Amino acid sequence: MSEDFRRLEAILRATPRLMQVLETARALDLPDWMVFSGAIYQPVLNHLTGRAPDYGIKDYDLGYHDASDISYEAEDVVIRRVAQAFEPPLREMVEVRNQARVHVWFEGKFNEPYTPLPNTVAALERFVSPLFAVGARLEADGKMTLAAPFGLDDLFALRLRPNPGRVTTGFARAAGAARARWPELTVTD
Repeated sequence: MSEDFRRLEAILRATPRLMQVLETARALDLPDWMVFSGAIYQPVLNHLTGRAPDYGIKDYDLGYHDASDISYEAEDVVIRRVAQAFEPPLREMVEVRNQARVHVWFEGKFNEPYTPLPNTVAALERFVSPLFAVGARLEADGKMTLAAPFGLDDLFALRLRPNPGRVTTGFARAAGAARARWPELTVTD
């Protein structure tokens, strides 16, 4: 494990609410699950800029991958099961989605094509910026599995740039929202 990944893990483990989400998600034992996006990168930005660990966190994205049934009804059963596992306010903040069915609704919502994902980690490769493309899972033995397909350089450099492998109209909106919360970010395009 690289020094940056050890540093990321230390920051995440020092974020109590995130650890509560990871521990609860672990107990749910969803297939190929991972907490990602703002729930992971925001505590790092907060640590680097001297803010409270939960500053700016509006939700906790919990992805899982179950291709055996990609119906909304099957996903909704999991959504309700996850909600029951959390007390307020986390009950309202944990947003769970089956990554095996994102391609079913994504184009209609965002007007961009989206091919099916083979697993949850692959979703990270499609995020609008490498800075956002980080995920974590807490294993049964307490070890933390971390994923960052673009590495962690952008995150630790406070550098926000478009995903080099994806053309999207969503970068400007996402960059504006991030800069509003963390003006220390350098945005490049």
